[in-house]
Amino acid sequence: MFGFGKSKDATATTTGVPASAVMDKLLADTPVAPREGEIVSGVVSAIGRARVYIDIAPIGTGIIYGREYMNARDILRKVAVGDSIDAKVVTTENEDGYIELSLKEARQALIWADAEAAVKNATVLSLEVKEANKGGLIIDWQGIQGFLPASQLSSENYPRVTDGDKDKILNALNELVGTHLSVVMITADPKEHKLIFSEKGLQEKEEKEEKVNKYEVGNIIKGEVTGAVDFGVFVKLEPGLEGLVHISELDWGLVEDTKTLYKVGDEIDVKVIEVKDDKISLSIKQLKENPWVTASKNYKKDQVVDGVVIKYNKHGALVSIEEGVAGLVHVSEFETEEKLKSALSLGNVYKFKITLFEPNEQKMTLSYKDAQ
Repeated sequence: MFGFGKSKDATATTTGVPASAVMDKLLADTPVAPREGEIVSGVVSAIGRARVYIDIAPIGTGIIYGREYMNARDILRKVAVGDSIDAKVVTTENEDGYIELSLKEARQALIWADAEAAVKNATVLSLEVKEANKGGLIIDWQGIQGFLPASQLSSENYPRVTDGDKDKILNALNELVGTHLSVVMITADPKEHKLIFSEKGLQEKEEKEEKVNKYEVGNIIKGEVTGAVDFGVFVKLEPGLEGLVHISELDWGLVEDTKTLYKVGDEIDVKVIEVKDDKISLSIKQLKENPWVTASKNYKKDQVVDGVVIKYNKHGALVSIEEGVAGLVHVSEFETEEKLKSALSLGNVYKFKITLFEPNEQKMTLSYKDAQ
């Protein structure tokens, strides 16, 4: 008997695999067509008169011709069948069914991507000075002209002109034309087609690296507080070099406000706990005795202790049983945050039972109800 309703087996294939799963797999395996402006990679499959065909598997065939061929003809004349090539999509499908590509635009996009990476990584480049003007030097990088302002020259190459005469400055800068300078790229703006270089930045980077490399983990140093922020305290270790004491490394006890502990100009002892990426991390609390070591001898699980409520958080209340040793009373004991705050007031002392005590991990949980 025939009918128009969906049968029970209509959602399955002959292999027993649901039709929806088969469709999902087909969709997942279907190649996504490139969009205009996207960079694609392919292999040169054929070369015609003023045109190059590129196999972009498994999407289709691309073509560089017309104006795009003329713009990149010097490069394309050296291309052979089988060569890999990157190009930028101009049109996803022309009237002949080809994906129109631009080699020149792709090369520009890749070059600017390299430039942005060079800025991010502070890559050291050795580049030739092409020209000079009264403001600085013109430097060429991968076919793009960049600028090195005179203010970004190292102390060795900075024009020493006492009276500030611009012509004398230009004469001094002209002496650098034709020489190679070690520089870092500090600005790469593809929209403005702008590259800015610095020789001074490299010098400062090298000087900082030299200073940082003098310090090792475990060193104890006397420093000067230069600033207190929400996440910690900055300490000057020597002229031109600062380290950070993170708020978690200031004290074994809870620190709410770094500014209440230290002020600018304070001389303090700090311990180096990490040297990484030209940065030095410091600790003050590690120069003090760890209170959890003493606590491990004085307390144990299931013991009832006196504790003072020092802070609320989203999990419950933080309770200190002695300076630097605190545990959590979970909000679930009180059903709601409001009931917890009603039962446990900040600054007040109550009886608590230790339900978890791991001093090596500096971890403790407490119960208010179990102690009553």
